[in-house]
Amino acid sequence: MQITVWGNELSAWVARAQLAAYGNDVIHNLQDDEPVESHLRSEPGLLISLQTAKFSGRLIADSQQAMTSEVHWLAMDSDELPAAQALIKELSLKCEGPLLIVNQSNFGVGVSDQLQKTLDERKGQHVVYLPDLLQAGQAMQQFANPQALLMGSDTTEATEGLLGILRPFHLGQRPTQTMTRREAEFVKYAITGLLAMRLGYINEMASLCDQLGLDIDAIRRGMTTDVRIGTHYLQPGCGFGGQQFTRYLEGLAELLNEQRGSIFIDTLLGQNEINKEWPFRTLWQHYQCDLSNKTFALWGVAFKPGVADVETSPAIAVIDALLAQGAKLKIHDPEALQALASRYPKNPNLILTTNNYEACEDADGLLLLTAWPEYASPDFKRIAKLLREPLIIDGRNLYDPSRVQQMGIQYYCMGRSCLTK
Repeated sequence: MQITVWGNELSAWVARAQLAAYGNDVIHNLQDDEPVESHLRSEPGLLISLQTAKFSGRLIADSQQAMTSEVHWLAMDSDELPAAQALIKELSLKCEGPLLIVNQSNFGVGVSDQLQKTLDERKGQHVVYLPDLLQAGQAMQQFANPQALLMGSDTTEATEGLLGILRPFHLGQRPTQTMTRREAEFVKYAITGLLAMRLGYINEMASLCDQLGLDIDAIRRGMTTDVRIGTHYLQPGCGFGGQQFTRYLEGLAELLNEQRGSIFIDTLLGQNEINKEWPFRTLWQHYQCDLSNKTFALWGVAFKPGVADVETSPAIAVIDALLAQGAKLKIHDPEALQALASRYPKNPNLILTTNNYEACEDADGLLLLTAWPEYASPDFKRIAKLLREPLIIDGRNLYDPSRVQQMGIQYYCMGRSCLTK
């Protein structure tokens, strides 16, 4: 089957790679390969799959051929809605037969219905909405082996069309849920809002534990014994990030404001910005409000482990605040150094290193901002010797306070101040 995939988002390139891997001829209109490599390099398995598809002739860049497919997969940025509308209009004018539009873009609630009005259902032209539930760092695996299929479709033809495309991914053994297009468009907003609420809630509990002299880890373990709560998204930390995650939250906040006058999600987003500053505030207080001419090591700048993206990462708020105070930073991250260098070109107060221990040499403290597996069990004795000031600020509660303090290192973490005094 020939399928045209539109867009330069992660979900677009994952769809291209996986659809081509299962025998489809996948067409796209992007001629420059460099943007692909720059922002998707860290996605496990993606680039090699794209290269394999290209060499096998299953992935083709041809803007003219792209318009000839009967199936068009839209995985475009939310700002590209006018381009998507123009594309659907052009397709409807040129195509006299069936069309299936798989919309995986975050254009907002009701947009798929608007796109459908441009098409002619009498010719078998339909829009089906597929929520983008892929997570950066796991996207290839999740596309190939989804836990479930959720789609928004108002016709049997559209439903069967999408099921036919995705049947090779073993969806016959997975639950399938079909709802209206508008409901499917809203689902991702609802999921993102709930996950953010859990993260915001556990951070509020961590702050309260610090004030009450309690250990948030003990509280969290106690909470998860209730089967209604579960364990996911209940790890305290210095804020959450991610472009797509933040984009959906902002969209949900806008919907709530418009429809209900509610500032619930706005408040959550505002509190998250405060949480992002926790490492800086802790350091500021430790050094009695004077960070000028200090040097600090930072471990981790990606918004989460497994990705190379630093946009909306909590680390950016910390870096900006420290640079504004005249501090120098020595930074390590397994994947995100190139993205960071692009954001801070030729900044003399930023030193990027490929060795995390080198970052600690003669530094006045170490700040852990992303919980990469590489940082989980470091040599604390070595860190203590390398640091000019034996100080660790752990923004992810990754370490055992007693073990760190036994090495003579002063240790700050979230919601466990009772263990660090």
